[in-house]
Amino acid sequence: MNAEIEITVLKRLLFEDLVEQYGAHPWEPCERLSEGQKFVSRGANMPDGFCSWAWTDIQKYVLTLARGGNMIGSKPGMTVACCSDGYRPVVFLLRRVKGEGNQ
Repeated sequence: MNAEIEITVLKRLLFEDLVEQYGAHPWEPCERLSEGQKFVSRGANMPDGFCSWAWTDIQKYVLTLARGGNMIGSKPGMTVACCSDGYRPVVFLLRRVKGEGNQ
């Protein structure tokens, strides 16, 4: 059984130096997500309204946590991961929700 995983947006970053040097136009931090925004993955599936690009980057961590695994270097049942946008990455807290199938 897969545990539910709570996904919280911790930070939206913007590397202005990289945008200035390599970007084709000005960028703002990710406009799709907001700091503090929460989502819940059920059955290790992408939550409704979540960014599909970010999901591609974090789904392996969600699946590991949902199946009861832990990440080396992180507290049990949680980890921090981010999307791979080189100009404006978003950092997420992934946390296994207590309940059936959890430790």
